[in-house]
Amino acid sequence: MRIALPREVAPGERRVALVPDTVARLVKAGQTVAFEPGAGTAAGLPDDLYRAAGAQLVPDRAALLGSADLVTTVQRLPAADLPRLRAGAALVGFLQPAARDEYLTQLAAQGLSAFSMELVPRTTRAQSMDALSSQATIAGYKAVLLGAGLLPRILPMLTTAAGTLPPARAFVLGAGVAGLQAIATARRLGAVVSAFDVRPVVKEQVESLGATFVEAAAVGREAEGAGGYAKELAEEQQRLVLEAVGAHLAGVDLVVTTAQIPGRPAPRLITAAMVATMRPGSVIVDLAAETGGNCELTVAGETREAHGVAIVGAVNLPATVPLHASQMYGRNVGTFIEYHLRDGAFALDLEDPITGPMCVAHGGHLRAGGGA
Repeated sequence: MRIALPREVAPGERRVALVPDTVARLVKAGQTVAFEPGAGTAAGLPDDLYRAAGAQLVPDRAALLGSADLVTTVQRLPAADLPRLRAGAALVGFLQPAARDEYLTQLAAQGLSAFSMELVPRTTRAQSMDALSSQATIAGYKAVLLGAGLLPRILPMLTTAAGTLPPARAFVLGAGVAGLQAIATARRLGAVVSAFDVRPVVKEQVESLGATFVEAAAVGREAEGAGGYAKELAEEQQRLVLEAVGAHLAGVDLVVTTAQIPGRPAPRLITAAMVATMRPGSVIVDLAAETGGNCELTVAGETREAHGVAIVGAVNLPATVPLHASQMYGRNVGTFIEYHLRDGAFALDLEDPITGPMCVAHGGHLRAGGGA
Protein backbone atom coordinates (compact mmCIF):
# COMPACT_ATOMS: atom_id res chain seq x y z
CA MET A 1 0.00 0.00 0.00
CA ARG A 2 1.21 3.50 -0.83
CA ILE A 3 0.60 6.08 1.90
CA ALA A 4 0.82 9.79 1.07
CA LEU A 5 1.76 12.54 3.52
CA PRO A 6 1.01 15.98 2.01
CA ARG A 7 2.01 19.28 3.57
CA GLU A 8 -0.77 20.97 5.58
CA VAL A 9 -1.91 24.24 3.99
CA ALA A 10 -4.65 25.45 6.37
CA PRO A 11 -3.76 28.86 7.90
CA GLY A 12 -1.97 28.45 11.24
CA GLU A 13 -1.74 24.65 11.00
CA ARG A 14 1.78 23.53 11.96
CA ARG A 15 1.10 19.87 12.75
CA VAL A 16 1.83 16.94 10.46
CA ALA A 17 -0.17 13.71 10.20
CA LEU A 18 2.77 11.29 10.43
CA VAL A 19 6.08 11.77 12.23
CA PRO A 20 9.31 9.96 11.26
CA ASP A 21 9.03 7.37 14.05
CA THR A 22 5.58 6.34 12.82
CA VAL A 23 6.78 6.34 9.22
CA ALA A 24 9.61 3.98 10.15
CA ARG A 25 7.16 1.61 11.80
CA LEU A 26 4.90 1.57 8.72
CA VAL A 27 7.85 1.04 6.37
CA LYS A 28 9.05 -1.85 8.52
CA ALA A 29 5.57 -3.34 8.17
CA GLY A 30 6.01 -3.34 4.39
CA GLN A 31 4.21 -0.11 3.49
CA THR A 32 5.46 2.58 1.11
CA VAL A 33 5.27 6.10 2.54
CA ALA A 34 5.73 9.14 0.30
CA PHE A 35 5.78 12.73 1.49
CA GLU A 36 5.67 16.25 0.12
CA PRO A 37 8.71 18.48 0.76
CA GLY A 38 8.29 20.44 3.96
CA ALA A 39 5.48 18.25 5.28
CA GLY A 40 6.93 18.27 8.80
CA THR A 41 9.04 21.42 8.74
CA ALA A 42 6.59 23.57 10.73
CA ALA A 43 6.61 20.92 13.47
CA GLY A 44 10.40 20.91 13.66
CA LEU A 45 10.72 17.73 11.56
CA PRO A 46 12.91 18.33 8.48
CA ASP A 47 12.74 16.26 5.31
CA ASP A 48 15.99 14.46 6.15
CA LEU A 49 14.33 12.76 9.13
CA TYR A 50 11.58 11.38 6.90
CA ARG A 51 14.07 10.11 4.32
CA ALA A 52 16.08 8.46 7.12
CA ALA A 53 12.89 6.75 8.27
CA GLY A 54 12.44 5.24 4.81
CA ALA A 55 9.94 7.65 3.26
CA GLN A 56 10.14 8.75 -0.37
CA LEU A 57 10.25 12.45 -1.21
CA VAL A 58 7.80 13.39 -4.01
CA PRO A 59 8.15 17.08 -4.98
CA ASP A 60 5.00 17.15 -7.14
CA ARG A 61 1.87 17.38 -4.94
CA ALA A 62 -0.44 16.19 -7.71
CA ALA A 63 1.72 13.13 -8.36
CA LEU A 64 1.94 12.39 -4.63
CA LEU A 65 -1.84 12.41 -4.20
CA GLY A 66 -2.65 10.72 -7.48
CA SER A 67 -0.48 7.68 -6.74
CA ALA A 68 -1.74 7.16 -3.17
CA ASP A 69 -3.85 4.34 -1.83
CA LEU A 70 -4.23 6.19 1.47
CA VAL A 71 -3.78 9.91 2.19
CA THR A 72 -3.12 11.05 5.77
CA THR A 73 -3.87 14.61 6.89
CA VAL A 74 -4.48 16.66 10.01
CA GLN A 75 -7.00 19.16 8.64
CA ARG A 76 -9.23 18.55 5.64
CA LEU A 77 -7.35 18.07 2.40
CA PRO A 78 -8.27 21.18 0.35
CA ALA A 79 -11.26 20.61 -1.94
CA ALA A 80 -9.09 21.57 -4.93
CA ASP A 81 -6.87 18.56 -4.17
CA LEU A 82 -9.67 15.99 -4.03
CA PRO A 83 -9.93 15.47 -7.83
CA ARG A 84 -6.27 14.43 -7.77
CA LEU A 85 -7.13 11.34 -5.71
CA ARG A 86 -8.16 8.24 -7.62
CA ALA A 87 -11.52 6.60 -7.01
CA GLY A 88 -11.20 3.94 -4.33
CA ALA A 89 -8.42 5.71 -2.44
CA ALA A 90 -8.82 6.28 1.29
CA LEU A 91 -8.49 9.55 3.21
CA VAL A 92 -8.01 9.85 6.98
CA GLY A 93 -7.87 13.03 9.05
CA PHE A 94 -9.99 15.52 10.96
CA LEU A 95 -12.82 15.80 8.40
CA GLN A 96 -15.36 17.83 10.42
CA PRO A 97 -18.18 15.29 9.97
CA ALA A 98 -20.73 17.34 11.91
CA ALA A 99 -20.69 19.95 9.13
CA ARG A 100 -22.46 17.59 6.68
CA ASP A 101 -21.47 20.00 3.92
CA GLU A 102 -20.52 19.98 0.25
CA TYR A 103 -17.00 18.80 1.07
CA LEU A 104 -18.25 15.49 2.43
CA THR A 105 -20.62 15.14 -0.50
CA GLN A 106 -17.64 15.58 -2.83
CA LEU A 107 -15.73 12.84 -1.03
CA ALA A 108 -18.61 10.44 -1.62
CA ALA A 109 -19.22 11.50 -5.23
CA GLN A 110 -15.58 10.85 -6.06
CA GLY A 111 -15.76 7.31 -4.71
CA LEU A 112 -13.35 7.88 -1.85
CA SER A 113 -13.34 6.00 1.44
CA ALA A 114 -13.05 8.70 4.11
CA PHE A 115 -12.38 8.17 7.81
CA SER A 116 -12.79 10.95 10.35
CA MET A 117 -10.48 11.01 13.35
CA GLU A 118 -13.16 12.91 15.28
CA LEU A 119 -15.27 9.74 15.23
CA VAL A 120 -12.90 7.29 16.91
CA PRO A 121 -15.15 5.40 19.35
CA ARG A 122 -14.44 6.00 23.03
CA THR A 123 -13.71 2.37 23.80
CA THR A 124 -10.74 0.62 25.34
CA ARG A 125 -9.94 -1.07 22.05
CA ALA A 126 -9.81 2.25 20.17
CA GLN A 127 -8.09 4.27 22.89
CA SER A 128 -4.72 4.35 21.11
CA MET A 129 -6.42 5.96 18.08
CA ASP A 130 -8.29 8.62 20.06
CA ALA A 131 -7.01 11.78 18.40
CA LEU A 132 -9.56 14.07 20.05
CA SER A 133 -8.21 13.09 23.45
CA SER A 134 -4.56 13.36 22.47
CA GLN A 135 -5.05 16.84 21.02
CA ALA A 136 -7.28 17.92 23.92
CA THR A 137 -4.41 17.09 26.27
CA ILE A 138 -2.22 19.60 24.45
CA ALA A 139 -5.01 22.20 24.33
CA GLY A 140 -5.69 21.99 28.08
CA TYR A 141 -2.00 22.46 28.86
CA LYS A 142 -1.54 25.37 26.47
CA ALA A 143 -4.74 27.12 27.59
CA VAL A 144 -3.35 27.60 31.10
CA LEU A 145 -0.05 28.92 29.77
CA LEU A 146 -1.91 31.31 27.48
CA GLY A 147 -4.07 32.59 30.32
CA ALA A 148 -1.12 32.88 32.70
CA GLY A 149 0.70 35.00 30.15
CA LEU A 150 -2.18 37.49 30.07
CA LEU A 151 -2.75 37.75 33.81
CA PRO A 152 -1.35 40.81 35.61
CA ARG A 153 -0.19 38.50 38.41
CA ILE A 154 1.74 35.25 38.81
CA LEU A 155 0.03 31.95 39.58
CA PRO A 156 2.05 30.57 42.52
CA MET A 157 2.35 31.91 46.02
CA LEU A 158 5.70 33.62 46.38
CA THR A 159 7.41 34.66 49.60
CA THR A 160 10.07 37.32 49.10
CA ALA A 161 11.88 40.04 51.03
CA ALA A 162 9.27 42.40 49.60
CA GLY A 163 6.44 40.39 51.14
CA THR A 164 4.28 37.41 50.30
CA LEU A 165 2.25 37.19 47.11
CA PRO A 166 -0.87 35.03 47.46
CA PRO A 167 -1.53 32.38 44.79
CA ALA A 168 -3.90 33.07 41.91
CA ARG A 169 -7.19 31.21 41.72
CA ALA A 170 -8.00 29.21 38.59
CA PHE A 171 -11.39 27.78 37.69
CA VAL A 172 -11.81 25.09 35.02
CA LEU A 173 -15.20 24.46 33.44
CA GLY A 174 -15.49 20.93 32.11
CA ALA A 175 -13.45 18.01 33.44
CA GLY A 176 -12.90 16.01 30.30
CA VAL A 177 -9.43 15.37 28.89
CA ALA A 178 -8.68 19.06 28.21
CA GLY A 179 -10.13 20.16 31.53
CA LEU A 180 -8.20 17.62 33.59
CA GLN A 181 -4.98 18.62 31.86
CA ALA A 182 -5.76 22.29 32.51
CA ILE A 183 -6.32 21.48 36.19
CA ALA A 184 -3.05 19.57 36.42
CA THR A 185 -1.11 22.33 34.65
CA ALA A 186 -2.57 25.13 36.80
CA ARG A 187 -1.77 23.11 39.92
CA ARG A 188 1.81 22.52 38.78
CA LEU A 189 2.18 26.27 38.29
CA GLY A 190 1.01 26.87 41.85
CA ALA A 191 -2.55 28.15 41.44
CA VAL A 192 -5.40 27.29 43.78
CA VAL A 193 -7.69 25.38 41.43
CA SER A 194 -11.40 24.62 41.40
CA ALA A 195 -13.39 22.88 38.68
CA PHE A 196 -16.96 22.34 37.59
CA ASP A 197 -18.60 19.63 35.50
CA VAL A 198 -22.22 18.58 35.13
CA ARG A 199 -21.15 14.94 35.52
CA PRO A 200 -20.75 14.06 39.23
CA VAL A 201 -18.74 10.98 38.25
CA VAL A 202 -15.67 13.15 37.50
CA LYS A 203 -15.52 14.61 41.03
CA GLU A 204 -13.03 11.99 42.17
CA GLN A 205 -10.73 12.70 39.20
CA VAL A 206 -10.83 16.44 39.88
CA GLU A 207 -10.04 16.00 43.56
CA SER A 208 -7.25 13.51 42.82
CA LEU A 209 -5.46 16.35 41.00
CA GLY A 210 -5.70 18.58 44.07
CA ALA A 211 -8.58 20.76 42.88
CA THR A 212 -11.89 21.56 44.56
CA PHE A 213 -15.01 20.27 42.81
CA VAL A 214 -17.84 22.81 42.48
CA GLU A 215 -21.22 21.08 42.40
CA ALA A 216 -24.59 22.18 41.03
CA ALA A 217 -27.65 21.06 42.95
CA ALA A 218 -29.94 18.52 41.25
CA VAL A 219 -27.61 17.87 38.30
CA GLY A 220 -26.85 14.17 38.37
CA ARG A 221 -26.12 11.13 36.26
CA GLU A 222 -28.62 12.15 33.58
CA ALA A 223 -26.10 14.82 32.50
CA GLU A 224 -23.76 12.14 31.12
CA GLY A 225 -24.31 10.94 27.58
CA ALA A 226 -22.84 8.21 25.40
CA GLY A 227 -19.10 7.62 25.61
CA GLY A 228 -18.76 9.57 28.84
CA TYR A 229 -19.41 12.96 27.19
CA ALA A 230 -21.72 15.53 28.74
CA LYS A 231 -25.10 15.91 27.08
CA GLU A 232 -27.48 18.83 26.68
CA LEU A 233 -29.34 19.72 29.88
CA ALA A 234 -32.99 20.49 30.46
CA GLU A 235 -33.87 24.15 31.03
CA GLU A 236 -34.14 23.87 34.83
CA GLN A 237 -30.85 21.99 35.06
CA GLN A 238 -29.17 24.63 32.90
CA ARG A 239 -30.44 27.33 35.27
CA LEU A 240 -28.90 25.50 38.25
CA VAL A 241 -25.60 25.16 36.40
CA LEU A 242 -25.49 28.89 35.65
CA GLU A 243 -26.21 29.69 39.29
CA ALA A 244 -23.36 27.46 40.49
CA VAL A 245 -20.88 28.84 37.96
CA GLY A 246 -21.91 32.46 38.46
CA ALA A 247 -21.57 32.24 42.23
CA HIS A 248 -17.98 31.02 41.87
CA LEU A 249 -16.66 33.35 39.16
CA ALA A 250 -16.36 36.53 41.20
CA GLY A 251 -13.47 35.14 43.26
CA VAL A 252 -11.25 33.71 40.52
CA ASP A 253 -8.45 35.12 38.37
CA LEU A 254 -8.14 32.62 35.51
CA VAL A 255 -10.98 30.67 33.91
CA VAL A 256 -10.45 27.90 31.36
CA THR A 257 -13.63 26.63 29.72
CA THR A 258 -13.64 23.28 27.94
CA ALA A 259 -17.29 22.16 27.93
CA GLN A 260 -18.45 20.65 24.63
CA ILE A 261 -21.33 18.45 23.47
CA PRO A 262 -20.54 16.27 20.42
CA GLY A 263 -22.43 17.45 17.35
CA ARG A 264 -24.04 20.39 19.17
CA PRO A 265 -23.16 24.04 19.89
CA ALA A 266 -21.06 24.51 23.02
CA PRO A 267 -23.16 25.02 26.18
CA ARG A 268 -23.35 28.62 27.38
CA LEU A 269 -21.90 28.64 30.90
CA ILE A 270 -20.72 32.25 31.33
CA THR A 271 -23.04 35.13 30.52
CA ALA A 272 -22.09 38.75 29.90
CA ALA A 273 -23.59 39.61 33.29
CA MET A 274 -21.31 37.07 34.97
CA VAL A 275 -18.24 38.56 33.29
CA ALA A 276 -19.20 41.93 34.78
CA THR A 277 -18.88 40.42 38.28
CA MET A 278 -15.31 39.23 37.76
CA ARG A 279 -12.20 41.00 39.01
CA PRO A 280 -10.60 43.46 36.57
CA GLY A 281 -7.52 41.83 35.09
CA SER A 282 -9.07 38.35 35.12
CA VAL A 283 -8.74 36.14 32.05
CA ILE A 284 -11.11 33.66 30.40
CA VAL A 285 -9.62 31.19 27.91
CA ASP A 286 -12.49 29.58 25.99
CA LEU A 287 -11.51 26.27 24.38
CA ALA A 288 -15.04 25.87 22.99
CA ALA A 289 -14.73 29.01 20.84
CA GLU A 290 -14.95 27.13 17.54
CA THR A 291 -18.34 25.63 18.43
CA GLY A 292 -19.90 28.85 19.71
CA GLY A 293 -18.05 29.35 22.99
CA ASN A 294 -18.87 28.64 26.62
CA CYS A 295 -18.78 32.39 27.28
CA GLU A 296 -21.40 34.66 25.74
CA LEU A 297 -18.74 37.23 24.81
CA THR A 298 -16.28 34.85 23.13
CA VAL A 299 -15.25 35.54 19.54
CA ALA A 300 -13.37 32.67 17.91
CA GLY A 301 -9.79 33.56 17.05
CA GLU A 302 -9.84 36.88 18.91
CA THR A 303 -8.98 38.22 22.35
CA ARG A 304 -11.47 40.80 23.54
CA GLU A 305 -11.88 42.77 26.75
CA ALA A 306 -15.13 43.40 28.63
CA HIS A 307 -15.43 44.92 32.10
CA GLY A 308 -11.64 44.67 32.42
CA VAL A 309 -11.69 40.91 31.73
CA ALA A 310 -9.73 39.45 28.80
CA ILE A 311 -11.74 36.82 26.89
CA VAL A 312 -9.64 34.59 24.64
CA GLY A 313 -11.43 32.77 21.81
CA ALA A 314 -8.80 30.03 21.59
CA VAL A 315 -8.60 28.29 18.21
CA ASN A 316 -6.52 25.21 17.35
CA LEU A 317 -4.17 25.42 20.32
CA PRO A 318 -2.59 22.03 19.54
CA ALA A 319 -1.08 23.57 16.40
CA THR A 320 0.84 25.99 18.64
CA VAL A 321 2.68 23.01 20.19
CA PRO A 322 3.27 21.26 16.87
CA LEU A 323 6.03 18.79 17.70
CA HIS A 324 4.35 16.95 20.55
CA ALA A 325 0.88 17.41 19.08
CA SER A 326 2.14 15.80 15.86
CA GLN A 327 3.84 12.97 17.72
CA MET A 328 0.62 12.12 19.51
CA TYR A 329 -1.61 12.54 16.46
CA GLY A 330 0.84 10.60 14.27
CA ARG A 331 0.69 7.67 16.66
CA ASN A 332 -3.11 7.80 16.58
CA VAL A 333 -3.13 7.74 12.76
CA GLY A 334 -0.38 5.12 12.57
CA THR A 335 -2.30 2.83 14.91
CA PHE A 336 -5.45 3.34 12.81
CA ILE A 337 -3.55 2.27 9.67
CA GLU A 338 -1.93 -0.74 11.34
CA TYR A 339 -5.31 -1.84 12.68
CA HIS A 340 -6.57 -2.16 9.11
CA LEU A 341 -3.59 -3.91 7.53
CA ARG A 342 -4.23 -7.43 6.29
CA ASP A 343 -1.42 -9.08 4.32
CA GLY A 344 0.01 -5.64 3.56
CA ALA A 345 -3.23 -4.20 2.19
CA PHE A 346 -5.78 -1.85 3.72
CA ALA A 347 -8.73 -4.09 4.66
CA LEU A 348 -12.07 -2.35 5.02
CA ASP A 349 -14.85 -3.88 7.12
CA LEU A 350 -17.71 -1.47 7.75
CA GLU A 351 -19.14 -3.88 10.33
CA ASP A 352 -16.05 -3.44 12.46
CA PRO A 353 -16.85 -1.53 15.71
CA ILE A 354 -14.06 0.98 15.05
CA THR A 355 -14.01 1.23 11.26
CA GLY A 356 -17.77 1.57 10.78
CA PRO A 357 -18.35 4.53 13.12
CA MET A 358 -15.35 6.39 11.67
CA CYS A 359 -16.31 6.03 8.01
CA VAL A 360 -18.09 9.11 6.60
CA ALA A 361 -17.95 8.16 2.92
CA HIS A 362 -17.55 4.91 1.00
CA GLY A 363 -18.55 3.37 -2.29
CA GLY A 364 -20.01 6.57 -3.66
CA HIS A 365 -22.26 7.11 -0.65
CA LEU A 366 -22.18 9.58 2.23
CA ARG A 367 -22.56 7.86 5.55
CA ALA A 368 -24.40 9.52 8.46
CA GLY A 369 -21.62 9.85 11.00
CA GLY A 370 -20.38 6.43 9.98
CA GLY A 371 -23.61 4.72 10.88
CA ALA A 372 -25.78 4.69 7.73
